[in-house]
Amino acid sequence: MSLTIVIPAAGAAARMRGGDKLLEMVDGEAMLRRIARIARMVCPDVIVTLRNGDNARQNALTGLDVSLLVVADAAEGMAASIRAGAARALGAVMILPADMPELEASDLADLITVADRHPTAILRATAADGTSGHPVVFPADLRRELLGLTGDEGARWVLARNKDRVRLIALPDHRATTDLDTPEAWAAWRALRR
Repeated sequence: MSLTIVIPAAGAAARMRGGDKLLEMVDGEAMLRRIARIARMVCPDVIVTLRNGDNARQNALTGLDVSLLVVADAAEGMAASIRAGAARALGAVMILPADMPELEASDLADLITVADRHPTAILRATAADGTSGHPVVFPADLRRELLGLTGDEGARWVLARNKDRVRLIALPDHRATTDLDTPEAWAAWRALRR
């Protein structure tokens, strides 16, 4: 099965109050670089969306074999990144948020394996306790719906409209639900890791 991983990284990270969550360091590596690197380990087609002129995030990806895609209307929100990535994608689309420091390459590989076996299902990762999270894999026939997204709510309405096709895939611990959007969340997460 053909699949593209889209990493939406064109947001402003406003809740970081001047910082950039995607440039926070995780095990000595910028968060954005880490997530793009593990995506590339399991998939040859990885697209990272960026805001125009975002040199810091672009520099964090230097040397990685990923496609960088500038999103002209990034200020609209998450939908602009998803639309841009889906327009360039081949086949199924995995939406992989760039702010999830606990995800591992093995988690992405597991989702891809299930997608190969169930090519018409929407795969949504969950925490071990069943709490819905990310990433989400959309089959190729739903790319048209992804291209119709607007605003800053991601692909929630595509999931809602196609709920009968959603298959939940549990990942270990809280890997699918740990996303860090504020300085306090980053500080708390780091304290737990010590």
